[in-house]
Amino acid sequence: MARTKRSRRSYGAGEWGRNRVRVFPDPKTGLFQIEWRENGRRLTRSLGHQDWTRAKKQADEFAAGFVGPDLNGKAEAEPEPLTLEKLFDIYGEEVTPTKTERVQHRDRIGTRMFLDFLGRDRRPETLSRRDWDRFIRERRAGRIGPSGKPVSNRTIELDLRFLIAVLNWATKSRDEEGRLLLDSNPLRGLKTPKEKNPTRVVLSEEEYQAMLGVSRQVDWRFHVAFVLAHETGHRIGAIRNLRWGDIDFEGREVRWRAEHEKTGYEHVTPLTDEAVATLEKARGSGDGTGNAPVLPSSRDATRGVQRASVFQWWRKAETLAGLEPKPRRGWHSLRRKFASDLMDLPLKVLCELGGWRDAQTVLRCYQRPRAGQLRKALDSRPRVRA
Repeated sequence: MARTKRSRRSYGAGEWGRNRVRVFPDPKTGLFQIEWRENGRRLTRSLGHQDWTRAKKQADEFAAGFVGPDLNGKAEAEPEPLTLEKLFDIYGEEVTPTKTERVQHRDRIGTRMFLDFLGRDRRPETLSRRDWDRFIRERRAGRIGPSGKPVSNRTIELDLRFLIAVLNWATKSRDEEGRLLLDSNPLRGLKTPKEKNPTRVVLSEEEYQAMLGVSRQVDWRFHVAFVLAHETGHRIGAIRNLRWGDIDFEGREVRWRAEHEKTGYEHVTPLTDEAVATLEKARGSGDGTGNAPVLPSSRDATRGVQRASVFQWWRKAETLAGLEPKPRRGWHSLRRKFASDLMDLPLKVLCELGGWRDAQTVLRCYQRPRAGQLRKALDSRPRVRA
């Protein structure tokens, strides 16, 4: 059976970059559409008929006088221009609530900062390389931002990634009339500043033993969290949100829920003897059953311990252990220790144990060979004796 080809004809009037107008039939309804650009946005309206001659005439008249096309004999109201304030409001209502509490807080701070810096009435399509470079200079110098202090390239990178995410989302989202919020991202392709030599501290075995020795003096929940972070290699955010229902004592396994994993990756990993012993003892300190949290909050026993508390515990443990303060030595240094201690494992196995989805991230940011490993590698090199 022969296939019927739809008409692909279209008609253009006016000049490119000034008053270009195009009419074409809708492939579904056959009604002619008229398309034009205004302030960088592509706008489309239905002419409400299938008369080719009439559609071309309307395009000529529209291009000549640049008046809106008539729909059923009435002029359609112009769409309200999209401003940065409106765009961030829409993003904050529809996208931000789907993120974790910590990221939601960061989104709100970033929103206020960009609106104050770029202007609430600024049109998104007018953003340029000059705005990008100016933000980097001012943020780096501490002249903008909530702290009022100079920040690192890493912080600036996170700020700009948020701005790019909002603009990219706008290019894929439509308003109630089916129009794209933004035709294209005006900042697409611009490079964010990078840390040349980022500091990624790995907790040493000596430091771990020193903090472990004082962990119970800090809080029994800190001791549990500290051991689990060392034995499982998982982020503290996932650990403090564990529920007793996630622990399988018989199978000696733990389930890591997707909603508490940074990567959204739900998986199950085995537990070591040290982890099982610590958890069994912790069951006697709390509810220990069902959906109760493994590390309950002091304020609300039905919820996991707050993020601020675990970081306060860490600083207290460092002090009690007599460790000299070291920038960026925190919970993540245990995750790096886990990756470095198990460096001899196949990457696929290590990634599954620690919840990494990208092996390159492990190689680039987590594993750090120790001096003893380097010496052992050199000593094991095959040699030909003369």
